[in-house]
Amino acid sequence: MPEKITVAGVSVDTRHWIGGERVASGDTFTDTSPIDGGTLGEIARGGPAEAEAAIAAAREAFPAWAATPRAERARILHALADGVDKRIEELAIVETTDNGALLRSHRRGVMPRVAHNFRFFADWLLTLDHEDFETRGHTNHVSWDPAGPCVLITPWNAPLMLATWKVAPALAAGDTVVLKPAEWSPLTASLLADIAAEAGLPAGVLNIVQGYGSEIGDALTSHPDVRRISFTGSVPTARRIAASAAANLTPLSLELGGKSPLLVFADADLDLAVGLAVEQYDNAGQVCLAGTRLLVEESVVEEFTRRFVEKATALKQGDPRDEATDIGPNIHPRQLERIDGFVQRAVAAGARAVIGGQRKDAQYYAPTLLTDVSQNSEIVQEEVFGPVLTLQTFADEDEAVRLANDTRFGLAATVATGDPDRAERVTARLVAGTVWVNCFFVRDLQAPFGGSRLSGVGREGGTWSFDFYCDLKNTVTAPKGWNRNHG
Repeated sequence: MPEKITVAGVSVDTRHWIGGERVASGDTFTDTSPIDGGTLGEIARGGPAEAEAAIAAAREAFPAWAATPRAERARILHALADGVDKRIEELAIVETTDNGALLRSHRRGVMPRVAHNFRFFADWLLTLDHEDFETRGHTNHVSWDPAGPCVLITPWNAPLMLATWKVAPALAAGDTVVLKPAEWSPLTASLLADIAAEAGLPAGVLNIVQGYGSEIGDALTSHPDVRRISFTGSVPTARRIAASAAANLTPLSLELGGKSPLLVFADADLDLAVGLAVEQYDNAGQVCLAGTRLLVEESVVEEFTRRFVEKATALKQGDPRDEATDIGPNIHPRQLERIDGFVQRAVAAGARAVIGGQRKDAQYYAPTLLTDVSQNSEIVQEEVFGPVLTLQTFADEDEAVRLANDTRFGLAATVATGDPDRAERVTARLVAGTVWVNCFFVRDLQAPFGGSRLSGVGREGGTWSFDFYCDLKNTVTAPKGWNRNHG
């Protein structure tokens, strides 16, 4: 197996990163590009041995990293961010080639956000504090103690951004990390290892192991030396991880699927609402937060649909490296088969494709809008994770909220309305971790993020991240001269 491959002119190491060194495996897996299906290279395929080695390296590095002063940890994280900034173009083109997302988005938004993830949590660490309080004259002091080695398992739809959303707070908290990137998009994680080494991150503090699903995942999540597990992905995989972690009662943070509603009321700015709805095709529909269920008030559905079709059919689908492209490919042939299966079963059950409803070339699926769908149908209840939206109508607020909440999920919701009072009433009744009103995908790292119901467990972001990645300790100190017999 070659130790390095060249992707769009960028050299990428194909080996694991364990204990500050590159480590090969006896087996490999093939990484392909969704743009044209071409082979990018053979990637080291880890298993229990690599999992054990990575956790051992993280365990060995933990005491020194946990004892590193906050200011020094923050300095190294800022150096990591600087390294990302210097390589934005390389990171952008490699990730676009590897996962098919738009190059323009990677250049302008995603990779700058990767650097911001490190800067934000480095700075938040330096302000992390809790005001002391008294109990019968005794002082209570709350501290955030580093928890230990963490296993972070990340998805393929926004590989580096979502990886660093976990890596940055874990490292800031004083934990050591074993990162397992998705096997369909592993390349930018390897580049992150290079950047971390250049930034001076000590050996063993960040370890990266590549592999397929349970072949390596079970060994990582069941290990007794792992103190935290954070996972973003599907509900079935989360159930397996939770079962694996149960024997050690390892704390979990799970950000899972969604089937989010986008509610459009008759008093909404329809141009704004249509724009928000078409935006749900972003990243070829491979966004967990996407409002894939369009719920539109009956009195405006005809006009909404007309404007939606006009705007959606104007989107350009094609090579994500082209600046003019709006929608790229789906990640993998298996994912395309899954998407098409959902659509064809829905049509067979009576749904009508207003637009789309079929594959295009290679791994490209046409943006699709399905109407005439029932609330209990598969297409309304299950996450497709592709450029497929459904359209339903409602008569009033009560019906809108009932339909919006009638799934097993609760990750996000979007509300389009011109009435602030209605917005307040409706958002208070929606089951969702995040609700956007007249906007979409506005994210601030200091806000809590996570889902309700089957959309996840726990919250991360700002202090919530440190609450998860740390062991919170309360130290109670008696006043000078205190005698327990007179307390």
